[in-house]
Amino acid sequence: MMIVQPEERNMYDQYWLVKYLRESHGITTIRKTLSEVEAEGQVLLDGTLVVNDRKVAVVYFRAGYTPNDYPSEAEWNARLLMEQSSAVKCPSISYHLVGTKKIQQELAKPNVLERFLENKEEIAKLRQCFAGLWSLDDEEVVKSAIENPDLFVLKPQREGGGNNIYGFDVREALIRLKKEGGDALSAYILMQRIFPKASLASLVRGGVCHEALTVSELGIYGAYLRNKDKVIINDKCGYLMRTKVSSSDEGGVAAGFAVLDSLYLTDK
Repeated sequence: MMIVQPEERNMYDQYWLVKYLRESHGITTIRKTLSEVEAEGQVLLDGTLVVNDRKVAVVYFRAGYTPNDYPSEAEWNARLLMEQSSAVKCPSISYHLVGTKKIQQELAKPNVLERFLENKEEIAKLRQCFAGLWSLDDEEVVKSAIENPDLFVLKPQREGGGNNIYGFDVREALIRLKKEGGDALSAYILMQRIFPKASLASLVRGGVCHEALTVSELGIYGAYLRNKDKVIINDKCGYLMRTKVSSSDEGGVAAGFAVLDSLYLTDK
């Protein structure tokens, strides 16, 4: 079962996956919104998830990542129903939360990586990749960000592009959040702004090619499957390269700020 938005814009790659699963593996896929799952779904006594009288083995979330996907209690009830079932969730609620900015910030704290890794050399390599990450209860860092907003990015606990705050807006947002206090502060983290090297690239839009300075971001895909505490699969399985013009602060592909790209390796 693929969880989709009521007015889905990204349906073409979704239907490609549906077609591939059917033709290559004989797997039938149904598409449902969260509200449809709440209306049509139930969990049997043995944990089996049934939606519209069909047993569901795997729930694949292509929706449910933004507050807009939960306009009422019905959508939250659907999420809870699926989590309580024995169906494989992609992702489960715990794995979903691991992807939040807050967890990134917690992992950057001293002695936290040591809980998960034993090899000191690997831990040191990982730490070299970390940018500075701070919660908004760190008054010294917040003060520094207000004084030097261009050196920081204010990030909410959100997925996708279009949500981060940059430049002078960082100062205004921090002053406002400090006045509001409480939950308003915990909704964001501060991150050290990264200034990557720009390179010249050819870009095509509307059939017209032009050159521009661009920056790229490399993401590594992982395959992770567990049954309670037993990890069955935990491996890398590909990559995603996103490229945007260097003058753009945002980098989301679906949001229209970046394009999908590929790597070209050299011996330099």
